Amino acid sequence: MDKKKILLLGGRDESTRMVFNSLNKKFGIDLAIIEAGESKKLFLKRRVKKLGIITVIGQIFFQLFVVKFLRMVSEGRRNELLAAGNLDLTEIPADKIRSVQSVNAEATIEMIKDLNPDLIIVNGTRIISKKVLASVSCKFINMHSGITPKYRGVHGAYWSLVLNDVKNCGITVHFVDAGIDTGNIIEQGRVVPDKKDNFTTYPLLQLSAGLKLQQKAVEDYFSDQIIPKKGTEESSLWVHPTIWAYFYYRFFRGVK
Repeated sequence: MDKKKILLLGGRDESTRMVFNSLNKKFGIDLAIIEAGESKKLFLKRRVKKLGIITVIGQIFFQLFVVKFLRMVSEGRRNELLAAGNLDLTEIPADKIRSVQSVNAEATIEMIKDLNPDLIIVNGTRIISKKVLASVSCKFINMHSGITPKYRGVHGAYWSLVLNDVKNCGITVHFVDAGIDTGNIIEQGRVVPDKKDNFTTYPLLQLSAGLKLQQKAVEDYFSDQIIPKKGTEESSLWVHPTIWAYFYYRFFRGVK
């Protein structure tokens, strides 16, 4: 395969580093545009307007207490999954990074047009605007932590386990459109969590499976062999659990 120009649009999190390192080793990433993300104040204001103050308070308490505790007690399992999945957390080289406040900023569009990539990989950004999607002729490909369209939004593996829907616990690689995880499906893979896994390690299981599917999707894209796949008939958008919802599902359904 001739060398193609690949651009990564990512957020400031470890999964973006894993995606960069996985694809860079196999194909080479020309540039990584990393967004700072919106301020916590604006994020919470928007979330309260959408979900209500009580739900948002429950989500904050879940993040502050439950997630921090689970991460602390799951360090061994986390390291095990990082090694087993060959998940590379090496920092993205500074000369490959361009920082922007938002993936939807005019500066981002100018950088995209300047590079004129053959493919854009998306990971961990806010919803990409129609203007950005229309700024170049190439496709945008995202890796979503859930089986779409049934588990759009966030924490797809967790919510599938809550619903005892193990057959739909997995990961989706898809084209990006103007919706929320509604683009045409390229590849999907299922994962089976171990008893040692919990809310903080499910994503690592998904990434281990997803990075391989993502590499295949890139290969198929450049060889014009992608055949979009049909997803689940049901479509739902999921959000972060509240602390009380988590403990309810933990004690009555055994989902960690």
